[in-house]
Amino acid sequence: MLPFKTLLNIDKKSPEAVYRQIASQLVLLIQKGILMPDMQLPSTRLLAAELGLHRKTIMAAYNDLITEDWIIGRERKEYKVSTLLTIIKPRAYANKAKSSYKTKSTFVFDKLDHVPSLTQITSDFKVIINDGFPDVNIFPVEKVSAEYKRLLTHQNLTKASISWNNTGNQVFKEALSLFLNDTRGLNIEPENLMVTRGAQMAIYTAASLLIKPGDKVLVTNPSYFFADAIFRQLGAQLVTIPVDSEGADVEAIADALENNDIKLLYIIPHHHHPTTVTLSSARRTKLLELIRINRLTVIEDDYDYDFQYQYSPYLPLASGAHEGNVIYIGSLTKVLGSNFRLGYMISTPDFLRSAFKLKMLIDLKGDALMEDTIASLMQSGEFSRFIMKANKLYSSRCNYASNLIESELSHLVEFMKPQGGMALWLKFNENYQLAGVINKAAALGLQLTARPYLKGNGLTYDAIRFGFASVNEQEIGFAVDVLKKVSFGR
Repeated sequence: MLPFKTLLNIDKKSPEAVYRQIASQLVLLIQKGILMPDMQLPSTRLLAAELGLHRKTIMAAYNDLITEDWIIGRERKEYKVSTLLTIIKPRAYANKAKSSYKTKSTFVFDKLDHVPSLTQITSDFKVIINDGFPDVNIFPVEKVSAEYKRLLTHQNLTKASISWNNTGNQVFKEALSLFLNDTRGLNIEPENLMVTRGAQMAIYTAASLLIKPGDKVLVTNPSYFFADAIFRQLGAQLVTIPVDSEGADVEAIADALENNDIKLLYIIPHHHHPTTVTLSSARRTKLLELIRINRLTVIEDDYDYDFQYQYSPYLPLASGAHEGNVIYIGSLTKVLGSNFRLGYMISTPDFLRSAFKLKMLIDLKGDALMEDTIASLMQSGEFSRFIMKANKLYSSRCNYASNLIESELSHLVEFMKPQGGMALWLKFNENYQLAGVINKAAALGLQLTARPYLKGNGLTYDAIRFGFASVNEQEIGFAVDVLKKVSFGR
């Protein structure tokens, strides 16, 4: 209910009757759009109690408004604002109500034009191919919900409510540390780990502590566009290095370090975003040497390391000898799905203490119960079993999509089958404009929601990520068929 006690100002010394004061002020609230058409008003008894008046006074005000067609009453029990406004003749006024938020702001603010917009996904399309997200249809709903329900007790709620540890639930941090040590060879303790709401928060938090306006940040070209947007937002100058079939060009990194005062390197060694390539073993060795020699600060974004389709995947840079210079960032969102915002940052305890403080300014507490739930799944082995199941499925879909695109769309795109991850990087033939392909495909029921990378700014081709993990073989076939029709103009 609206705060009528403050909205209605009653002056008992006024010569105007109190019920008329109420009626006229309610009319004003209707005209301002605060009381909207068909909105239910409080009962006469409730409003009388709110205003400290006799119920008959409220009834008299409501009766006047009913007579003047401002409100309607049903059996003197329910009162609603009318959908018609009577001035000379009844006319609809539902769209006439004015809001203070319909106009443009009069104050100056940063419009963040450098931050890219996301493609709006609708249900109007038969098939949607995304940037590379997991298939939520294989998520173990029953097991997660059962564990969450088991933990959802008043005792646990009380325990969580009195804790202000925004570094992450301790049980979850211990389970996650063991999981990361077993799968990535990191050799960390819980104090080396901070839980975040996804990898994006971790990148922003780390970069905010490191970058000052004018600092030079080394990134690949192309690079993960949201990371680049963070660095630009913080005032950084971006220095770019190329990417080829072996990942980031480490010789170009060495040249950039020699010729620039580089504050930070941002790199994705596994399944580079957007190109999906993996940094070769030789380049990893060389890069770790450069990190040690130059004491180079690195943000290693390893957003989907868990999805590897080769027998012996390379370990992260963070598992090597880097003397604490590598800030390792990852996410469980790629395992659990985008509805579960669980990421992490791994670094030295002194750096994380500052990261904790910065995180506290935007996120006082994490989701302790969900962290406990995932910790239980990790401890029981269910989490690792789910990853194995997903890996098998996504590997199959990767093979299917790669073979079909190679056989049906070789005239349109070229790509290199990735070693893991959830997407293919499709580089378009120069005879086809990607923007036009996207629009024509949409008309045939296929929505490509990944951000297109268009020729220019150092790129000599158009390209887009084709997420295969969240679509089945039939949907992949439909997408390929639409792209084939579009490319041949049918």
